[in-house]
Amino acid sequence: MSRGSFVFTPTALRSLELDKDMLERDKYKRRLASHHLSSYMLRKEATDRAPLRSSVALPPAVCQDVVIQNALYTGDVEAVQRLFPKGSKANLIIEPQGGDMRWVARGEGLWSLTYEQELTTPLHITAGRGFVDCLRLLLQRGANVELAPAGNTALHESCENCQSECTKLLLIHGANANAVSEDGLMPLHLCTSPESLECAKYLLQYGATINGRTVDEDDTPLIVAARNGLPDHTELYLRYGAAVDKQNSEGLTPLNAACSHPQEARDLGRYFKVCQMLLGAGADVHATDQDRHSPLHMACKNVNPDVVDLLLANGACVNNMDYGGEAPMHNILKVVCYKVPHHPERIVRSLLNYGSIRVWPGALPMVLKHCSASPRSIEVLLNAYSHLKVTDTWVESVPAEVFKEHKVFYESIFALAMTPRSLQHLARCKVRIFLAGRIHKVVPKLDLPTFIKNYLLLEYRGYIH
Repeated sequence: MSRGSFVFTPTALRSLELDKDMLERDKYKRRLASHHLSSYMLRKEATDRAPLRSSVALPPAVCQDVVIQNALYTGDVEAVQRLFPKGSKANLIIEPQGGDMRWVARGEGLWSLTYEQELTTPLHITAGRGFVDCLRLLLQRGANVELAPAGNTALHESCENCQSECTKLLLIHGANANAVSEDGLMPLHLCTSPESLECAKYLLQYGATINGRTVDEDDTPLIVAARNGLPDHTELYLRYGAAVDKQNSEGLTPLNAACSHPQEARDLGRYFKVCQMLLGAGADVHATDQDRHSPLHMACKNVNPDVVDLLLANGACVNNMDYGGEAPMHNILKVVCYKVPHHPERIVRSLLNYGSIRVWPGALPMVLKHCSASPRSIEVLLNAYSHLKVTDTWVESVPAEVFKEHKVFYESIFALAMTPRSLQHLARCKVRIFLAGRIHKVVPKLDLPTFIKNYLLLEYRGYIH
């Protein structure tokens, strides 16, 4: 090997291959953008659909003027008015500098950091940033609302950035509410946050297809709204006649999408409202995806106790298996330690009260090891057994720091190695066995004191007896 040379590692070679692929995709994207521009120049737009546009369709021109770009990006309406006087050419294609940086090959084996560049137009810039006055001025100067040099129209841009007034203005000037982007998305599919509600309303008022599908995932707007936990959007779409059980390419209905999406503790209430609306509109609680995951499987995996209770109350099957042979109880026990703030013990309790299968007793030490951070979940689970064979393996399964934090509770479990379960608990188990899967229905109706009812329904006490 010559001095000053070095051997590329497999990782480095793979990185170079990925960068080469990135460059090829970039070249393809630029050729596609050029093809779009040629199409715009050769194809006449249906001007009768947009009576407020300029009657003269001017072909777009490429603009590299930094002064114009600065005026557009800052929303300086006076500068825009001066730069685009009456009779001027408002259809411009802009290739801005800036954005994310990436490594680009410069030849001779040299690489340099270069800003990514993406074609845009004055309409895209002003619509995406909410510069309504600038946008209005450009539209009055005859800017073409259908230009999409980077694959998105200005309407896509305004909806993605929740700029409702810009969305309304574009629609008034003839923007196509069902325009499909290069990624196969209609503007309604980009309404993915609570702040985009007004944009969605305007789109529907101007003819957006309520059941329009994305090209890749086959998602409807209702699936998108459900996946993002948007109750107001869900209510709006249902009012406009959205199909409540349409499945996407993965077999997800809106209800499945809402239950399957990862949820932070602060978002649980929003997803509950969405599921409540969907079930109220007739959503199928038994619908499964390609892997036979039901909404209940998914709600247990994401640990949303209110949604689990809602699904069970609406007839969800507590012991249905997915293709992996797992029931909802398996799903909740696998994620207990990651979702303690979500109160997983509520789900374990509800599943057992609705007749869920229990864990094979021989696997309890493993469950204890993985779920020990949630003592209440362990308590509910163990109280579903009349007898427990506690061994040294159980003691070893609880991490020392967890045992120290919940010492009283775990000592009450380990004490069962020499002590049988209490007579009171054995009586509870007999009643639960007799009622089987009817516990949740029968117990609340019994003429018994509340504390006894709660005891039968596996209320938490903080110890095992």
